Amino acid sequence: MHRSIRSALAVVAASGLCLAGGASALAAPAPHQAPGDGAATPIQHLVVIFQENVSFDHYFGTYPHTANSDGNPFSAEPGTPDVNGLTPELLSHNPNSANPQRLTPAQALTCDQDHAYTAEQKALDAGLMDKFVQNTQNTSCSPPEYSAPGLVMDYYDGNTVTGLWNYAQHYAMSDNFYDTEFGPSTPGALNLISGQTYGGTGISTTGQPVADPAVVGSENSSFTGTVYSDQDPYYDGCSNHSGTTLKMTGTNIGDLLTAKGITWGWFQGGFAPTGTSSSGGPVCGSTHVNIGGATDTDYSPHHNPFEYYQSTANPKHTPPASLAEIGHSGPANHEYDLSWFGKALKGGNLPAVSYLKAAEYQDGHAGYSDPIDEQHFLVSTIDAIEQSQYWHNTAIMITYDDSDGWYDHVMPPIINSSADPATDALNGTGVCGNGAPLGGIEDRCGYGQRLPFLLISPFAKRDFVGNTIGDQTSILAFIEDNWLGGQRIGTTSFDNLAGSLTGMFSWNHPDFRPYLLDPATGEPVR
Repeated sequence: MHRSIRSALAVVAASGLCLAGGASALAAPAPHQAPGDGAATPIQHLVVIFQENVSFDHYFGTYPHTANSDGNPFSAEPGTPDVNGLTPELLSHNPNSANPQRLTPAQALTCDQDHAYTAEQKALDAGLMDKFVQNTQNTSCSPPEYSAPGLVMDYYDGNTVTGLWNYAQHYAMSDNFYDTEFGPSTPGALNLISGQTYGGTGISTTGQPVADPAVVGSENSSFTGTVYSDQDPYYDGCSNHSGTTLKMTGTNIGDLLTAKGITWGWFQGGFAPTGTSSSGGPVCGSTHVNIGGATDTDYSPHHNPFEYYQSTANPKHTPPASLAEIGHSGPANHEYDLSWFGKALKGGNLPAVSYLKAAEYQDGHAGYSDPIDEQHFLVSTIDAIEQSQYWHNTAIMITYDDSDGWYDHVMPPIINSSADPATDALNGTGVCGNGAPLGGIEDRCGYGQRLPFLLISPFAKRDFVGNTIGDQTSILAFIEDNWLGGQRIGTTSFDNLAGSLTGMFSWNHPDFRPYLLDPATGEPVR
């Protein structure tokens, strides 16, 4: 029995998944930079690249060891630390009904797995981590997408996700970073910007609140409850308004940054309208072709968390009046097409906080994207940032909105419980953890599964694997601590419990040299 299963079983036996209460550079030495532009650290610009649907083991399970039998070669630097990954025992005698298999670059396109709130809890099986095949596997896709029995267990190595592995070598990564809650994209996106999935209301096609347990859980008499599934945002003109949509109440980080005069923006692929509908709304019709030859629509409304809140929405996808508006209040209301990020970077108007969401074919989401298309986006974007005037005071944080249900062997710490008989199922029917949930709010059980997290910055520790616990709201807390004096969203938001990311920085030994990769290969540019 391997270490993670023994540990999880010990927790279950002792307390039934107890609820926790509360919460080196190579360059020549450079002087420590004083904070500026209201920042508490030398980081004056943060770029959050929020990708889609990858568990830690799915991308980094065998890091830093590769087969080097196909794809792009990868060779780890001497002394590279191992991660809490897939041991020989887990690879050959896994407790699941299938052993993990290595996926090759030729298998980059795969089926999308089941990543629903309840299904992910069932897969973890009270900490045994042995029911992924039964609960989150999906093999019902067609070529060119790869499918095989046991697919949900499978993983890539540095011959496919070469760029990310090289970034991990040169900068810092975490092997103890989690989805804030179980479940799919929308809860992950909402937690990124607010640490809060309570306050959602389903809206009917006539614009009225409606009871819809498939949209929110534990609804009150006003049909307001907790978001635990994917639903298009009510305030987005490109949403599918032929069914129930979702709106959120409460505060998000955009509201707090605007109130303090800190510049910020959300930049998403395909946000720019391609036309106008018969009702006068925007049409988000731009597309791209992925490596398998399939045509994907660029924009996904439910991947854009700011569109759920009236205060930060841009319903008609209005572009900024000028480059000078980027990051500031104006017609676009801080919501931009991804192309405006490149313009701001080159034009000298980069916001203090930028969130980037790739066009769908490059966001990494199995079923329509893949790690190879994703690498082109990540490397091209990071190369541009590192060659810009902003690199010397920038941090780039890369993580994902959910695990897609892909296998990860680590039992997440359950820091917040839930007991909804309709949705919870981690350690019994209607049970996920023990104790009272934060604020008495159900359907927010977490942490969910482990996710990749990388920190790319002149101030990142080199070739470093951090094991301090973190989650999606650790990014939120970093922003709050760096620009807002430690302000938090509210008393029931997860940023109150978030672990710190500052241990991944080395403030006194920055390395300002750009580390450029080839987008096609993920290998360093020589």
